[in-house]
Amino acid sequence: MLGVPRPTLTSMANPGKTSVLVVEDEESIRQGLCDVLAFHGMQPEGVERGDDGLRRALSNQHTLVILDVMLPGLSGFDVCRRLREELPLLPVLMLTARGSENDVLEGFRAGADDYVTKPFSIAELLARVEALLRRSGTTSEEEIEQGFDFGPWSVDPETLCAQREGCEVSLTRRELTLLALFSQEAGRIVSRRRLLRDVWGYPDPDRVETRTVDMHIAKLRRKLDASGDALIATVRGEGYRFSG
Repeated sequence: MLGVPRPTLTSMANPGKTSVLVVEDEESIRQGLCDVLAFHGMQPEGVERGDDGLRRALSNQHTLVILDVMLPGLSGFDVCRRLREELPLLPVLMLTARGSENDVLEGFRAGADDYVTKPFSIAELLARVEALLRRSGTTSEEEIEQGFDFGPWSVDPETLCAQREGCEVSLTRRELTLLALFSQEAGRIVSRRRLLRDVWGYPDPDRVETRTVDMHIAKLRRKLDASGDALIATVRGEGYRFSG
């Protein structure tokens, strides 16, 4: 299907390879993805149903999950929510034919780190996978040790929470990193290119077409309530700026 050699796949764990769980109900796509990942040195495991995918993800040491939205047994959104509760640092890439803004936002609300809309190119998919793998375990997310203020909010990296006058909101690791970078660059424009490079880990962000940044910023603004739009301003054609 995807035009690459079909190496022999094995179900035996190989500690020297990156383990990727592919949860996709269309057999041709699932097998094609597994073949591509194996061809690029990873160890894929393909699962058809959402409920089976959740069990496999929770019972195995996978490095990353590629997750379709429309699945039998349990939807991809529900699987992602459960994974975020149990394995909050596990990277999740949503794979879906539903590319509307509402669907993408729902994926990010469920905890997805990134998404790819069908049909997609193999080069784009691999770029997203490699970026997520680079971010996992070696990111500046884990280097944010001190609490900091973000406008009227007090951000606590240890508890992944932001507090303001008795109100508390939970943050993902990605949202924490975004707030820390904006705080560090208070008053200056932070380009989408820099965010894709420094927060998402894309080595060549100019070659990546994604609305991931915009969706994460929209979600973060809503979490910060009425102050969110004022704190994180959009600079048209340039990026974003934290007013400080």
